[in-house]
Amino acid sequence: MREGEIIERLLRPIATHSAARGLADDAAVWSPPMGRELVLTHDVIAEGVHYLGTDDPSDIAWKLVAVNLSDLAAKGAEPAGVLIGLGLAQPDDAWLERFASGLARVLAEHRTALFGGDTTTGAASAVLGCTAIGHVPRGQSLSRTGARPGDDLYVTGTIGDAGLGLAIARGEAAPDPALLRRYRLPAPRLAMGQGLAAAGAHAAMDVSDGLLIDASRMAKASGVRVEITLTDVPLSEAAAARLAPGDTGRLAAATAGDDYELLIAAPPESRAALLTLSEAARLRLTRVGRVSAGEGFSVIGEGGAPVPVPRLGYEHGA
Repeated sequence: MREGEIIERLLRPIATHSAARGLADDAAVWSPPMGRELVLTHDVIAEGVHYLGTDDPSDIAWKLVAVNLSDLAAKGAEPAGVLIGLGLAQPDDAWLERFASGLARVLAEHRTALFGGDTTTGAASAVLGCTAIGHVPRGQSLSRTGARPGDDLYVTGTIGDAGLGLAIARGEAAPDPALLRRYRLPAPRLAMGQGLAAAGAHAAMDVSDGLLIDASRMAKASGVRVEITLTDVPLSEAAAARLAPGDTGRLAAATAGDDYELLIAAPPESRAALLTLSEAARLRLTRVGRVSAGEGFSVIGEGGAPVPVPRLGYEHGA
């Protein structure tokens, strides 16, 4: 299928928002709602790095969009639209059709429009990009730089499921549909993110490369010290059944990537509001650490002593 056919047959039927101009133009034109600030983010996923070549193209499309919406969630933004860049190898028509069906599914699920983008074929391996565009009430966007001494650290959902799902996808572990789904179909925590500022949160970011490494990034960006308590890291029943007991298992979970949960720094007096918000979003919320003055990062184990961590999580280029 040539580029023109991809656009005409597969993408134009999805791009129904007026900003996309029917994909007949080379740019989208969109006006954000009055009194809102734009939030823009861009992520790239590459075959063999962020997804497996054997993954269902529908799931690849879902992940491409969802990881970008997760960044919007961490800023408290409401998504509006996406621009998709597809650098493909030599996909057959069936692959493209499955990809388009997954793209339509993730956009519909999260009420997000396809604004446009670009496609090309003939690459050595696929590299897919997505720019997500959202908006937030003026002055209400959160960042990873706002954590303050005295804040509690919270994480949504459960940690480590996607890492186990990746092992399953690679054929390295026994099947489990729920764990595999967590790896292939991440769920951006948009409803939770959009309520964080009103609930009193000071900072937020999504957990993409592992809880520990992302918490250390928040500490560095905010100029504070962060402490994570391993025994408090939330695990699903499926993950707990597979991981080693004690610090070893929770350390493995906390250094795995692809969770796409939210890491939140908030003062103790915001706890009730955050729990109410998480209940409304039907999402588990767990206090996993604290913020103090100083700099650096530490992990506390079962006995209350610091645990050495040779590897905090996934680092690009590592």
